[in-house]
Amino acid sequence: MGQPLLARFPMEGSISGHHRSPHRGSSVEFAEYRNYVPGDDIRRLDWRVFARTDRYYLKEFEAETNLRCYVVLDCSGSMGFAGEHGTRLDYAKRLAATLSYLIINQGDAAGLLHVTEKTATEIPPRRNASHLQVILDALGQARPTGGTRLVPMLHELAEKARRRALVVILSDCFCDGDELRDALQHLRFQKHDLALFHLLDPLELDFEFDRPVRFVDMEGSHSIVTEPATIRAEYQSQLKRFLDKLRDDCHEFNADYRRVTLDQSYGQVLADFLTERARHATRA
Repeated sequence: MGQPLLARFPMEGSISGHHRSPHRGSSVEFAEYRNYVPGDDIRRLDWRVFARTDRYYLKEFEAETNLRCYVVLDCSGSMGFAGEHGTRLDYAKRLAATLSYLIINQGDAAGLLHVTEKTATEIPPRRNASHLQVILDALGQARPTGGTRLVPMLHELAEKARRRALVVILSDCFCDGDELRDALQHLRFQKHDLALFHLLDPLELDFEFDRPVRFVDMEGSHSIVTEPATIRAEYQSQLKRFLDKLRDDCHEFNADYRRVTLDQSYGQVLADFLTERARHATRA
């Protein structure tokens, strides 16, 4: 994967990089002209424009900066569901590890938050190569357990992360849809760039069970025995409603929504993600 990970929106940082900044600065990429006001640096005056218009204009350029990325890993009990293709959490760990490697390798800062019902481990974004091992060690220790605290953690992140950042969420999104929508809105209100990888097992989509099955709540103590054939149509109708609403909520706030099934190659999933980001950044 030679494609860099680019932000879709202007970022803020303390070093020069290859992501657009919300601030104007000095670079080779011209942005716009603006009128001269007393106190401006006269070295930035465009004398050719003055010769044509007899008015003073300054050239402004796009400043470029470094990217700060928070990878948010949902470690709730349902992320441990194991089908034919392994668990959601293992798949999410591979995505998180590869993304962190790519980000740090291109000179940007990667951090990790993994969230369980009772604990939240936060590794702040850093750029140095040794920081990658810290992230990998934390991923190795992450285990699925209990209910989800994804929504409160996203609200906390929106308040704590003062600089604009890319927030990559890896989750099955089994939480209250309206509450998740509010958390995404909060992050976008704070000018963060969002990418949600919604991880689903093919069994959940196809619901191809051919005998009575006991379904167990992996985040609680409830279970139910039922005949799948009698509930398949209603289940798929409700699932479609849930998936459509989540996608529409993400698009409403200009968040990048990516539905991923565990039978997909995670390498191809990331390659598509990086390619589309680069295409969007080129158009912006």
